Amino acid sequence: MRKNSSIPAKGLAAIAVAMACLTFAGCTTTAPGRDASSQTSRNDVNAGVDATLSKLYQTAPASRELVARAKGVLVFPAVLQASFVVGAEYGKGALRVGGRTEGYYSTTAGSIGFQAGAQSKAIILLFMTQDALDKFRNSNGWTVGADATVALANIGANGSIDTNTAQQPIVGFVTTNGGLIAGVSLQGAKIAKISL
Repeated sequence: MRKNSSIPAKGLAAIAVAMACLTFAGCTTTAPGRDASSQTSRNDVNAGVDATLSKLYQTAPASRELVARAKGVLVFPAVLQASFVVGAEYGKGALRVGGRTEGYYSTTAGSIGFQAGAQSKAIILLFMTQDALDKFRNSNGWTVGADATVALANIGANGSIDTNTAQQPIVGFVTTNGGLIAGVSLQGAKIAKISL
């Protein structure tokens, strides 16, 4: 395989999907029929969304009020990031509007750098204005940075959220098992609606 230092975004997305499929292949079970399998997938994603939001509220109590004010909440409970020179991320999540799941989405991203390993993180995006939510829902594929800017929340020592961040149209949180991550970038992450 010939190495190319400039891999197109579609190539990175394909790598991310392939890596996610290989990683999760051993974890899936075969259900009788597509409907049962789809329902299981939806249930798994929704349970992951609930757990991710609960963990966020524990880590940053002020986030609960921000989530309650949001017009829409997009949660990716487990975004797998794997890399060896070329990095790729993939995860599935759900968009909730008014506390109810409205649709399912995937996120993919890629990077090039000298790093190796795999880890999982959760991404939570809060659409604070109706305009931001409508633009997201009406898009045919949405990219952080190109289609909209996401203000990553800064959490103070007392668990409060920076007031400037809280006033932005789209607010994001990134967490791992160790808690909230600071100083990360979601720039270039591609989000698309999927059927489960």
